[in-house]
Amino acid sequence: MRHTSFHLAAGVAAALLACAAQAQTIYPLNRADILAGSRFDFKVEFDGVVPRDQLKVSINGQDVARVFGQNAEYIEREDGKPASSLLLRGVSLPTAGHYVVKASDGTHEKSVNWTVYGTPAKRAAKNVILFIGDGFSIAHRTAARILSKGYDEGGKLKGKLAMDDMPYMALLSTQGTDSIVTDSANSASAYTTGHKSCVNALGVYCSRAADTLAHPAVETLTSLAKRRGMAVGAVTNSEVEDATPAAMAAHTRRRSDFDDIVRMFLDSRIDVLMGGGSPHFLPKSTAGSKRKDDTDFIAAYRQAGYQLATTKTEMTALAADKSTTKLLGLYNTGNVDGALDLKFLKKGSVAKFPDQPDVVEEMRAAIEVLSRNPNGFVLLVESARIDKYSHSMDAERAIYDTIMLDDAVQAAKDWSKARGNDTLILVTADHSHPVSLIGTVNDDAPGPEMRNKVGVYASAGWPNYPAPDAAGYPATVDVSRRLRLVFGAYPDHYDTFRPYLDGENVPAVKGKDGVVVANEQYKDVPGAVLRIGNLPNTGPDAATQGIHSGDDVVLTATGPGAERVRGQMENTELFRVIAEALALAPQPAKAQPKARAKAATAQ
Repeated sequence: MRHTSFHLAAGVAAALLACAAQAQTIYPLNRADILAGSRFDFKVEFDGVVPRDQLKVSINGQDVARVFGQNAEYIEREDGKPASSLLLRGVSLPTAGHYVVKASDGTHEKSVNWTVYGTPAKRAAKNVILFIGDGFSIAHRTAARILSKGYDEGGKLKGKLAMDDMPYMALLSTQGTDSIVTDSANSASAYTTGHKSCVNALGVYCSRAADTLAHPAVETLTSLAKRRGMAVGAVTNSEVEDATPAAMAAHTRRRSDFDDIVRMFLDSRIDVLMGGGSPHFLPKSTAGSKRKDDTDFIAAYRQAGYQLATTKTEMTALAADKSTTKLLGLYNTGNVDGALDLKFLKKGSVAKFPDQPDVVEEMRAAIEVLSRNPNGFVLLVESARIDKYSHSMDAERAIYDTIMLDDAVQAAKDWSKARGNDTLILVTADHSHPVSLIGTVNDDAPGPEMRNKVGVYASAGWPNYPAPDAAGYPATVDVSRRLRLVFGAYPDHYDTFRPYLDGENVPAVKGKDGVVVANEQYKDVPGAVLRIGNLPNTGPDAATQGIHSGDDVVLTATGPGAERVRGQMENTELFRVIAEALALAPQPAKAQPKARAKAATAQ
């Protein structure tokens, strides 16, 4: 027994020693893929206070100061805590290759490996349009295809979605550095920086820094494109400060740093920015403002040369004006309403903001402005409310916003085709939702119980939505035989089996004791069934809505550079597809012929 205890203790000690040997953390993290010439913050965190003269950091055997041409800042006690760090801001590695980074505190050593990659000398695409359906999953795509295209009696599609009719396809994994399930911040950031990060982070590696704006930053696609003289835009039907559009410019550990994100967009010199979220642009003293300071960012953007649009009418006129090269569009105090409310039900905030553009109209205006730059452009187009409606388990609204996303893709493809197909078009999601299409609900089926009106397999048949209009939308979702989409992760809620015609679904609320309970607003809907949730209902993870899933998402692509899209890819590889199509890395300097030595003749 004593012998066993001795070996157990020795094993524990060895494990602790191994952990201590790995105590240093190096940013960028192990196996980072870094675009040659792109800027990033280099940081090494040590576990404990370590004197400066004991620290040794090298890259491929050379002292880090020699590699980067400057000495690292030594922080003896970071944020006043007993832990030292070395930090270099805004460094780059111009030469492609394999890099081994080693950091020693005098006793223990940690190493990581980086791959620095270059790009072709000549760009393949003049422009890039990246479409992100936030939370856009396979079931959304399938349902949108059924409603907007339909099937004939042979069971075949009458047409394809624009996003389906692309020659290249891949599956993207979406996990981050801290979890198998991501949020919109670090997943979108992977697309715009080529680096993984953690939940809620934008354009940074998540370190131990106390200040959310002090974490090691990596350069964004906006910065890289602007450095090469290109125009850049981001349009969405979320608030512009929200995670996905913010990934184009933000560097913060906390995606809710909205005031700072508004400033970061301005500092980035992005050319077109459109969506909702005007309160964070207004000074604190203005009614309706959500800022914590009195900076007037509407005035700041105007001073920087931006034209301001607050309605679709203003946006259209400003975009058509050939003198407009910078456009800020703020069409709602919150999110811009989705397609079902905006075009048919007139619910949400449509009564308050009757002249909001949809995503297709925003994109057309953005392209009109951005294409005035002869060097080309990069444009992010987000259909954001697919995600928001999936959180609220509002299937019909999510499907209509998927149709809207596809309409935007079709418009972009038509625009590029008219120009000779000079534009790389990519369509994907930042993450998925656990949603599945399982059949139909048939109101005419016998009996009062709604669950027995759910048709599966042969009983599902075909839904009876009216023929879609030219944009692919059926005029109503309130039909007697409709699609049944179910969500796999949910709080307590009342399942009504029906579309929510009076406004977006609110599945659950927090009670007075902080416990999440089903929203009794739907309790008396005929046939409603109380579903006991499968998500936490107390504590920090208590959920009043559905959540994301860790499923892969689909990427489809067309245009110059799209051929790199294939198989299964990491989400960070999408950034590399863009970087290579636009040749964003600097080219190695050509060796100059040696000057012929002058003959030394003595006369």
